Amino acid sequence: MTTKRRKISSGTRHNLFAYGLLFPSFIFLTMFTFYPTLKSIQLSFYSGPMTRLQFSGLDQYKEVFGDEIFRKVILNNIIFMIGTVPTSLFLAMYLAIWLNKKMAGSSLLRTSFFYPTIIPLIAVANIWLFIYTPQYGLLDNFLHLFGAGDTNWLGNPNTVMIVMIVMIIWKDAGFYMIFYLAGLQNLPRDVYEAAEIEGAKPLQMFRHITFPLLMPTTLFVMIVAITNSFKNVDHLYIMTKGGPDNASNLLLYHIYEAAFTNWDLGKAAVLTVILIVIMLGVTAFNYLYLDRKIHY
Repeated sequence: MTTKRRKISSGTRHNLFAYGLLFPSFIFLTMFTFYPTLKSIQLSFYSGPMTRLQFSGLDQYKEVFGDEIFRKVILNNIIFMIGTVPTSLFLAMYLAIWLNKKMAGSSLLRTSFFYPTIIPLIAVANIWLFIYTPQYGLLDNFLHLFGAGDTNWLGNPNTVMIVMIVMIIWKDAGFYMIFYLAGLQNLPRDVYEAAEIEGAKPLQMFRHITFPLLMPTTLFVMIVAITNSFKNVDHLYIMTKGGPDNASNLLLYHIYEAAFTNWDLGKAAVLTVILIVIMLGVTAFNYLYLDRKIHY
């Protein structure tokens, strides 16, 4: 009986010690995540100027969902996500498989591909602003060699989203490559040796061994990539301000405009709640559904 009590007491002490270590993080989560989220939900039921907010119930939600600009922004974000996530993941996996081989200069190449990740997005926006500048930009000067005319890449609603997608892929692919490299280096080598003995070709080994074993990494990277597609908006402030005609506007930048340009806290809170619901939905779908489909 005494031994059992000692085991229970020891387990309780370990649990209390663990909770004690987690408590500081919980304080910061409460201050900077839970409280702002609950405050946003509360503000979403109010409308009017910042100094005279009045309870309006669901009227703000009806107004937002009926707003044509909001629908355009959501469509832009979906296009942006579809354009960046699959391409970034495919390119990251390809680069990781290529650079996982032993060859001269592989460390330098890894550093080169990862380097855009450590550059702040605002600096990246300034770099690509120079590339996309009409007439004097690097891209137009390159196209002049083939007889092409000047193009206002950022001022044309038909091209602005495409060039934004290209820029984000350039920045993020190296970051995701690191995760795939880590995943590849932890794969069992004996499986590949057995496949080589059986005469399997490289494409067959990728399809039946590498890709299935990398699915947990792919799930994690996909969640990060989808989240980033809704978070990366610093470049909009530098390059387009969401224009032309909201052709490049994304949800988070739309929230910024509502809150700090129009000072409409109620609308900004509604948009924030919508963003939170989207992020929770994506995360829940990936972890509660897709995670069960992964067997490795």
